[in-house]
Amino acid sequence: MTIWNFIQNQLLGMEWLNQLTGMLLTRMGVDLTSKGGNSIQFFLYDTIKITILLCVLIYIISFIQSYFPPERSRAILGRYRGIWANMLAALLGTVTPFCSCSSIPLFIGFTRAGLPLGVTFSFLISSPMVDLGSLVLLTSIFGAKVAVAYVGIGLVLAILGGTLIEKLHMERFVEDFVRQAKTAATGAESENLTRKERFVYAREQTWYTFRKVFAYILIGVGIGAFIHNWIPSAWVEAILGGKNPMGVIVAVLAGTPMYADIFGTIPVAQALLGKGAQLGTVLAFMMAVTTLSLPSMLMLRKAVKPRLLALFFGICVGGIILIGYLFNALQNFLI
Repeated sequence: MTIWNFIQNQLLGMEWLNQLTGMLLTRMGVDLTSKGGNSIQFFLYDTIKITILLCVLIYIISFIQSYFPPERSRAILGRYRGIWANMLAALLGTVTPFCSCSSIPLFIGFTRAGLPLGVTFSFLISSPMVDLGSLVLLTSIFGAKVAVAYVGIGLVLAILGGTLIEKLHMERFVEDFVRQAKTAATGAESENLTRKERFVYAREQTWYTFRKVFAYILIGVGIGAFIHNWIPSAWVEAILGGKNPMGVIVAVLAGTPMYADIFGTIPVAQALLGKGAQLGTVLAFMMAVTTLSLPSMLMLRKAVKPRLLALFFGICVGGIILIGYLFNALQNFLI
Protein backbone atom coordinates (compact mmCIF):
# COMPACT_ATOMS: atom_id res chain seq x y z
CA MET A 1 0.00 0.00 0.00
CA THR A 2 2.89 2.37 0.81
CA ILE A 3 4.45 1.68 -2.59
CA TRP A 4 1.13 2.31 -4.37
CA ASN A 5 0.60 5.58 -2.47
CA PHE A 6 4.07 6.67 -3.56
CA ILE A 7 3.29 5.83 -7.20
CA GLN A 8 -0.08 7.62 -7.12
CA ASN A 9 0.96 10.68 -5.13
CA GLN A 10 4.60 11.27 -6.05
CA LEU A 11 5.10 9.57 -9.43
CA LEU A 12 1.71 10.20 -11.08
CA GLY A 13 0.33 13.01 -8.92
CA MET A 14 3.76 14.71 -8.69
CA GLU A 15 3.13 16.21 -5.26
CA TRP A 16 6.85 16.99 -5.14
CA LEU A 17 6.32 19.31 -8.09
CA ASN A 18 3.52 21.12 -6.28
CA GLN A 19 5.79 21.63 -3.27
CA LEU A 20 8.65 22.77 -5.51
CA THR A 21 6.56 25.35 -7.38
CA GLY A 22 5.19 26.61 -4.08
CA MET A 23 8.68 26.99 -2.64
CA LEU A 24 9.98 28.83 -5.72
CA LEU A 25 6.99 31.18 -5.82
CA THR A 26 7.39 31.92 -2.10
CA ARG A 27 11.04 32.84 -2.65
CA MET A 28 9.91 35.15 -5.46
CA GLY A 29 7.66 36.96 -2.98
CA VAL A 30 4.33 35.48 -4.13
CA ASP A 31 1.76 35.12 -1.34
CA LEU A 32 0.37 31.62 -1.80
CA THR A 33 -2.39 32.26 0.73
CA SER A 34 -3.95 34.84 -1.58
CA LYS A 35 -6.34 33.90 -4.38
CA GLY A 36 -3.98 35.30 -7.00
CA GLY A 37 -0.91 33.52 -5.62
CA ASN A 38 -2.73 30.23 -5.25
CA SER A 39 -4.05 30.55 -8.81
CA ILE A 40 -0.51 31.01 -10.11
CA GLN A 41 0.69 27.93 -8.22
CA PHE A 42 -2.27 25.87 -9.49
CA PHE A 43 -1.61 26.99 -13.07
CA LEU A 44 2.13 26.30 -13.03
CA TYR A 45 1.87 22.97 -11.20
CA ASP A 46 -0.93 21.53 -13.36
CA THR A 47 0.56 22.79 -16.63
CA ILE A 48 3.98 21.28 -15.95
CA LYS A 49 2.54 18.04 -14.55
CA ILE A 50 0.13 17.44 -17.41
CA THR A 51 2.77 18.35 -20.00
CA ILE A 52 5.23 15.84 -18.55
CA LEU A 53 2.60 13.09 -18.40
CA LEU A 54 1.37 14.02 -21.87
CA CYS A 55 4.79 13.67 -23.49
CA VAL A 56 5.70 10.45 -21.68
CA LEU A 57 2.33 8.81 -22.37
CA ILE A 58 2.13 9.84 -26.02
CA TYR A 59 5.65 8.57 -26.61
CA ILE A 60 4.80 5.16 -25.11
CA ILE A 61 1.40 4.92 -26.81
CA SER A 62 2.80 6.02 -30.17
CA PHE A 63 5.47 3.35 -29.95
CA ILE A 64 2.75 0.76 -29.32
CA GLN A 65 0.61 2.26 -32.07
CA SER A 66 3.45 1.82 -34.57
CA TYR A 67 2.70 -1.90 -34.48
CA PHE A 68 -0.94 -1.25 -35.46
CA PRO A 69 -1.05 0.95 -38.58
CA PRO A 70 -4.50 1.39 -40.19
CA GLU A 71 -3.88 -1.38 -42.73
CA ARG A 72 -2.98 -3.90 -40.06
CA SER A 73 -5.82 -2.77 -37.79
CA ARG A 74 -8.32 -3.26 -40.59
CA ALA A 75 -6.93 -6.71 -41.29
CA ILE A 76 -7.18 -7.72 -37.62
CA LEU A 77 -10.71 -6.36 -37.16
CA GLY A 78 -11.85 -7.98 -40.41
CA ARG A 79 -11.25 -11.44 -38.95
CA TYR A 80 -13.92 -11.03 -36.26
CA ARG A 81 -17.68 -10.68 -36.28
CA GLY A 82 -20.39 -9.88 -33.74
CA ILE A 83 -19.77 -8.68 -30.22
CA TRP A 84 -16.12 -9.83 -30.35
CA ALA A 85 -15.43 -7.44 -33.20
CA ASN A 86 -17.03 -4.60 -31.24
CA MET A 87 -14.95 -5.44 -28.19
CA LEU A 88 -11.74 -5.54 -30.23
CA ALA A 89 -12.58 -2.22 -31.93
CA ALA A 90 -13.25 -0.57 -28.57
CA LEU A 91 -9.93 -1.85 -27.21
CA LEU A 92 -8.15 -0.70 -30.36
CA GLY A 93 -9.51 2.78 -29.68
CA THR A 94 -7.43 2.94 -26.50
CA VAL A 95 -4.16 3.15 -28.49
CA THR A 96 -5.27 5.69 -31.09
CA PRO A 97 -5.30 9.54 -31.22
CA PHE A 98 -6.47 11.51 -28.23
CA CYS A 99 -9.24 13.69 -29.66
CA SER A 100 -12.49 12.92 -31.48
CA CYS A 101 -11.53 14.81 -34.65
CA SER A 102 -8.36 12.73 -35.04
CA SER A 103 -10.39 9.52 -34.83
CA ILE A 104 -12.84 10.31 -37.62
CA PRO A 105 -10.39 9.79 -40.54
CA LEU A 106 -9.63 6.31 -39.16
CA PHE A 107 -13.37 5.69 -38.79
CA ILE A 108 -13.85 6.57 -42.47
CA GLY A 109 -10.95 4.32 -43.45
CA PHE A 110 -12.37 1.38 -41.53
CA THR A 111 -15.81 1.91 -43.07
CA ARG A 112 -14.33 2.11 -46.57
CA ALA A 113 -12.50 -1.15 -45.91
CA GLY A 114 -15.85 -2.88 -45.54
CA LEU A 115 -15.81 -3.42 -41.77
CA PRO A 116 -19.25 -3.68 -40.15
CA LEU A 117 -20.66 -0.24 -39.34
CA GLY A 118 -21.27 -1.10 -35.69
CA VAL A 119 -17.63 -2.12 -35.29
CA THR A 120 -16.39 1.19 -36.68
CA PHE A 121 -18.71 3.11 -34.33
CA SER A 122 -17.43 1.14 -31.32
CA PHE A 123 -14.00 2.40 -32.32
CA LEU A 124 -15.26 5.95 -32.82
CA ILE A 125 -16.84 6.09 -29.35
CA SER A 126 -13.90 4.49 -27.58
CA SER A 127 -11.02 6.34 -29.22
CA PRO A 128 -11.51 9.85 -27.79
CA MET A 129 -13.26 8.78 -24.57
CA VAL A 130 -10.99 6.00 -23.33
CA ASP A 131 -7.26 5.63 -23.82
CA LEU A 132 -4.19 4.56 -21.89
CA GLY A 133 -3.43 8.19 -21.17
CA SER A 134 -6.79 8.76 -19.49
CA LEU A 135 -6.19 5.75 -17.25
CA VAL A 136 -2.91 7.16 -15.97
CA LEU A 137 -4.12 10.76 -15.69
CA LEU A 138 -7.33 9.84 -13.91
CA THR A 139 -5.36 7.67 -11.50
CA SER A 140 -3.09 10.62 -10.70
CA ILE A 141 -6.06 12.89 -9.93
CA PHE A 142 -8.96 10.73 -8.72
CA GLY A 143 -7.34 7.44 -7.72
CA ALA A 144 -7.21 3.96 -9.22
CA LYS A 145 -10.84 3.00 -8.47
CA VAL A 146 -12.25 5.96 -10.39
CA ALA A 147 -9.78 5.52 -13.26
CA VAL A 148 -10.51 1.82 -13.76
CA ALA A 149 -14.26 2.35 -13.43
CA TYR A 150 -14.19 5.23 -15.94
CA VAL A 151 -12.23 3.25 -18.53
CA GLY A 152 -14.28 0.09 -17.99
CA ILE A 153 -17.65 1.78 -18.32
CA GLY A 154 -16.41 3.82 -21.29
CA LEU A 155 -15.50 0.58 -23.08
CA VAL A 156 -18.92 -0.88 -22.24
CA LEU A 157 -20.64 2.19 -23.73
CA ALA A 158 -18.52 1.85 -26.90
CA ILE A 159 -19.32 -1.83 -27.27
CA LEU A 160 -23.05 -1.48 -26.60
CA GLY A 161 -23.38 1.64 -28.76
CA GLY A 162 -21.69 -0.01 -31.71
CA THR A 163 -23.72 -3.19 -31.26
CA LEU A 164 -27.00 -1.24 -31.26
CA ILE A 165 -26.05 0.62 -34.45
CA GLU A 166 -25.15 -2.71 -36.06
CA LYS A 167 -28.50 -4.27 -35.08
CA LEU A 168 -30.43 -1.34 -36.59
CA HIS A 169 -28.76 -1.84 -40.01
CA MET A 170 -27.91 1.82 -40.64
CA GLU A 171 -25.51 1.22 -43.54
CA ARG A 172 -27.72 3.12 -45.98
CA PHE A 173 -27.17 6.27 -43.95
CA VAL A 174 -23.44 6.35 -44.68
CA GLU A 175 -22.57 8.93 -47.34
CA ASP A 176 -22.03 7.49 -50.82
CA PHE A 177 -18.43 8.62 -51.18
CA VAL A 178 -17.50 6.50 -48.15
CA ARG A 179 -19.36 3.36 -49.21
CA GLN A 180 -18.26 3.49 -52.84
CA ALA A 181 -14.57 3.82 -52.06
CA LYS A 182 -14.17 0.48 -50.31
CA THR A 183 -10.79 -1.18 -50.36
CA ALA A 184 -9.68 -4.67 -49.40
CA ALA A 185 -9.62 -5.15 -45.64
CA THR A 186 -6.71 -7.55 -45.83
CA GLY A 187 -4.51 -5.70 -48.28
CA ALA A 188 -0.86 -4.90 -47.94
CA GLU A 189 0.18 -3.74 -44.50
CA SER A 190 2.50 -0.85 -43.85
CA GLU A 191 6.18 -1.51 -44.31
CA ASN A 192 7.75 -3.19 -41.31
CA LEU A 193 9.63 -0.69 -39.20
CA THR A 194 12.85 -1.28 -37.32
CA ARG A 195 12.89 -0.57 -33.60
CA LYS A 196 14.92 2.58 -34.23
CA GLU A 197 12.31 3.77 -36.76
CA ARG A 198 9.57 3.10 -34.22
CA PHE A 199 11.37 5.28 -31.67
CA VAL A 200 11.69 8.02 -34.28
CA TYR A 201 7.99 7.67 -35.12
CA ALA A 202 7.08 7.90 -31.42
CA ARG A 203 9.20 11.03 -31.00
CA GLU A 204 7.62 12.69 -34.03
CA GLN A 205 4.11 11.82 -32.87
CA THR A 206 4.87 13.18 -29.41
CA TRP A 207 6.04 16.51 -30.82
CA TYR A 208 3.11 16.71 -33.25
CA THR A 209 0.51 15.96 -30.58
CA PHE A 210 2.15 18.29 -28.06
CA ARG A 211 1.98 21.20 -30.50
CA LYS A 212 -1.63 20.35 -31.29
CA VAL A 213 -2.99 20.08 -27.74
CA PHE A 214 -0.74 22.34 -25.63
CA ALA A 215 -2.96 25.37 -26.20
CA TYR A 216 -5.96 23.41 -24.91
CA ILE A 217 -3.96 22.35 -21.86
CA LEU A 218 -3.23 25.99 -21.07
CA ILE A 219 -6.90 26.91 -21.55
CA GLY A 220 -8.09 23.99 -19.44
CA VAL A 221 -5.63 24.66 -16.63
CA GLY A 222 -6.48 28.37 -16.74
CA ILE A 223 -10.18 27.62 -16.38
CA GLY A 224 -9.40 25.14 -13.62
CA ALA A 225 -7.31 27.69 -11.73
CA PHE A 226 -10.10 30.26 -12.04
CA ILE A 227 -12.73 27.81 -10.75
CA HIS A 228 -10.40 26.61 -7.99
CA ASN A 229 -9.77 30.03 -6.51
CA TRP A 230 -12.42 32.48 -7.70
CA ILE A 231 -15.73 30.60 -8.08
CA PRO A 232 -17.58 30.15 -4.76
CA SER A 233 -18.13 26.55 -3.75
CA ALA A 234 -21.79 27.29 -3.11
CA TRP A 235 -22.32 28.09 -6.79
CA VAL A 236 -20.75 24.85 -7.99
CA GLU A 237 -22.61 22.79 -5.39
CA ALA A 238 -25.92 24.40 -6.33
CA ILE A 239 -25.48 23.69 -10.05
CA LEU A 240 -23.47 20.45 -10.14
CA GLY A 241 -23.79 19.12 -6.59
CA GLY A 242 -26.08 16.49 -5.12
CA LYS A 243 -28.86 18.95 -4.39
CA ASN A 244 -29.50 19.46 -8.10
CA PRO A 245 -30.88 16.24 -9.66
CA MET A 246 -30.34 17.77 -13.12
CA GLY A 247 -26.62 18.37 -12.53
CA VAL A 248 -25.49 15.53 -14.82
CA ILE A 249 -27.69 16.73 -17.68
CA VAL A 250 -26.47 20.31 -17.23
CA ALA A 251 -22.85 19.10 -17.31
CA VAL A 252 -23.39 17.08 -20.51
CA LEU A 253 -25.15 19.96 -22.26
CA ALA A 254 -22.38 22.35 -21.19
CA GLY A 255 -19.61 20.02 -22.34
CA THR A 256 -21.02 18.99 -25.72
CA PRO A 257 -20.20 22.18 -27.71
CA MET A 258 -16.61 22.32 -26.39
CA TYR A 259 -13.54 20.91 -28.09
CA ALA A 260 -10.72 19.44 -26.01
CA ASP A 261 -9.11 16.14 -25.17
CA ILE A 262 -8.64 14.33 -21.88
CA PHE A 263 -5.57 16.43 -21.05
CA GLY A 264 -7.49 19.69 -21.32
CA THR A 265 -10.56 18.57 -19.40
CA ILE A 266 -8.92 17.01 -16.34
CA PRO A 267 -7.82 20.33 -14.73
CA VAL A 268 -11.39 21.64 -15.05
CA ALA A 269 -12.79 18.38 -13.65
CA GLN A 270 -10.33 18.48 -10.75
CA ALA A 271 -11.33 22.02 -9.84
CA LEU A 272 -15.06 21.28 -10.10
CA LEU A 273 -14.75 18.21 -7.88
CA GLY A 274 -12.78 20.20 -5.33
CA LYS A 275 -15.56 22.80 -5.25
CA GLY A 276 -18.28 20.27 -4.41
CA ALA A 277 -19.47 18.94 -7.77
CA GLN A 278 -20.44 15.28 -7.74
CA LEU A 279 -18.02 12.74 -9.22
CA GLY A 280 -20.44 11.38 -11.84
CA THR A 281 -21.38 14.89 -12.93
CA VAL A 282 -17.72 15.79 -13.44
CA LEU A 283 -16.93 12.60 -15.36
CA ALA A 284 -20.04 13.06 -17.53
CA PHE A 285 -18.77 16.52 -18.40
CA MET A 286 -15.39 15.07 -19.40
CA MET A 287 -17.00 12.37 -21.54
CA ALA A 288 -19.23 14.88 -23.32
CA VAL A 289 -16.32 17.20 -24.12
CA THR A 290 -14.01 14.46 -25.43
CA THR A 291 -16.64 12.47 -27.38
CA LEU A 292 -19.24 14.94 -28.63
CA SER A 293 -17.36 18.12 -29.48
CA LEU A 294 -19.02 20.34 -32.09
CA PRO A 295 -16.04 20.19 -34.53
CA SER A 296 -16.05 16.39 -34.47
CA MET A 297 -19.81 16.28 -35.11
CA LEU A 298 -19.36 18.57 -38.11
CA MET A 299 -16.60 16.33 -39.45
CA LEU A 300 -18.65 13.19 -38.88
CA ARG A 301 -21.58 14.75 -40.74
CA LYS A 302 -19.47 14.69 -43.90
CA ALA A 303 -19.25 10.90 -43.64
CA VAL A 304 -22.74 9.95 -42.44
CA LYS A 305 -26.26 11.19 -43.06
CA PRO A 306 -28.27 13.14 -40.45
CA ARG A 307 -30.29 10.17 -39.20
CA LEU A 308 -27.20 8.10 -38.38
CA LEU A 309 -25.48 11.15 -36.87
CA ALA A 310 -28.52 11.78 -34.66
CA LEU A 311 -28.56 8.12 -33.57
CA PHE A 312 -24.85 8.23 -32.68
CA PHE A 313 -25.31 11.49 -30.79
CA GLY A 314 -28.37 10.16 -28.93
CA ILE A 315 -26.63 6.92 -27.92
CA CYS A 316 -23.61 8.82 -26.60
CA VAL A 317 -25.63 11.47 -24.75
CA GLY A 318 -28.00 8.92 -23.22
CA GLY A 319 -25.16 6.61 -22.24
CA ILE A 320 -23.06 9.41 -20.73
CA ILE A 321 -25.99 10.69 -18.67
CA LEU A 322 -26.69 7.19 -17.31
CA ILE A 323 -23.00 6.75 -16.51
CA GLY A 324 -22.97 10.10 -14.72
CA TYR A 325 -25.85 9.16 -12.44
CA LEU A 326 -24.28 5.72 -11.82
CA PHE A 327 -21.01 7.28 -10.71
CA ASN A 328 -22.88 9.73 -8.48
CA ALA A 329 -24.61 6.81 -6.79
CA LEU A 330 -21.26 5.06 -6.28
CA GLN A 331 -19.26 8.15 -5.30
CA ASN A 332 -18.82 7.19 -1.63
CA PHE A 333 -17.45 3.79 -2.67
CA LEU A 334 -15.08 5.12 -5.33
CA ILE A 335 -13.56 8.05 -3.43
